[in-house]
Amino acid sequence: MDINKLASVAQAMVADGKGLLAADESTGTIGKRFDTINVVSSADTRRDYRELLFKANDIEKFISGVILYDETIRQSASDGTSLVDLMLNKNIIPGIKVDTGAKPLAGSQNETVTEGLDGLAARVEEYVGLGAQFAKWRAVIKIGEDMPSGYAIHTNAHALARYAKICQEGGLVPIVEPEVLMDGVHDVEVCQHVTEETLNAVFGEIYAQGVELEAMILKPNMIIPGSDCVDTIDTLAIADRTVATLKRCVPAAVPGIMFLSGGQSEADATLNLNTMNAQNSNLPWKLSYSYGRALQASALKAWKGVKDNVVSAQKALTLRAKLNSEACKGNYLGE
Repeated sequence: MDINKLASVAQAMVADGKGLLAADESTGTIGKRFDTINVVSSADTRRDYRELLFKANDIEKFISGVILYDETIRQSASDGTSLVDLMLNKNIIPGIKVDTGAKPLAGSQNETVTEGLDGLAARVEEYVGLGAQFAKWRAVIKIGEDMPSGYAIHTNAHALARYAKICQEGGLVPIVEPEVLMDGVHDVEVCQHVTEETLNAVFGEIYAQGVELEAMILKPNMIIPGSDCVDTIDTLAIADRTVATLKRCVPAAVPGIMFLSGGQSEADATLNLNTMNAQNSNLPWKLSYSYGRALQASALKAWKGVKDNVVSAQKALTLRAKLNSEACKGNYLGE
């Protein structure tokens, strides 16, 4: 394990004004996204769409890396260049999703545990050979009646730490993603309490299993009310609560915190990130973004599967990335 090399990759991932493009949607998930624009999901259409994302003009100014799906890391662009080489030629760091999804948690009726530890070391070795430099694993924590249980939180925290240790030993920087879902009627205080309980459990396991803090990235949710909560909250309150939670739970040695958008709109995800950075200076870690839908929604809508729309889609992606880059610096002035 070359910790200095891994730490340098982690630092490059959170370089000033840069974030990650999450393009690791499973085949099923991207199929649902394509359904919204009446495009048939096939290996070629998925390749064409992701190729246009990675080839967007100036995207490398705002995007440090891209999280890929297993299919994508093996694909080549229409001109025969591997998609990994296409990114490397732009100084964009390739990453890979390595979990195999959230599955029903034995002993709990409605909760899940993320699987994928079996054979992970061998898969990490293969992905390193394919050019990956970092990895991602997403755990899902649900808020609802009698949820989350301490059992679900600690089972997922243990798996996240195991994944992170295996990745570091194999040569990948792990993105540790414990997502407390927005779904539900819970208020912001419940979200904050559950998120803090989850993060404390995660870092307890990370310490116990010897994960190197300087060579990992945290990808958490922001502290926001449930999507069906009747209470309203402004961006300043979201920023204050989110930063307070991070200060309580995240060690200073972690290089960066790259938020998931978690179902927020493109504009909300950018605004909330900007408010955190505008209201806080000298934080121990960088606050950045690792967005999927909140970077891709406009581009997907502009593309519609039509070749003549590629440039328009690329411009939409680059604009969203630029706005989020400004938010990393607290300089976002609105849409």
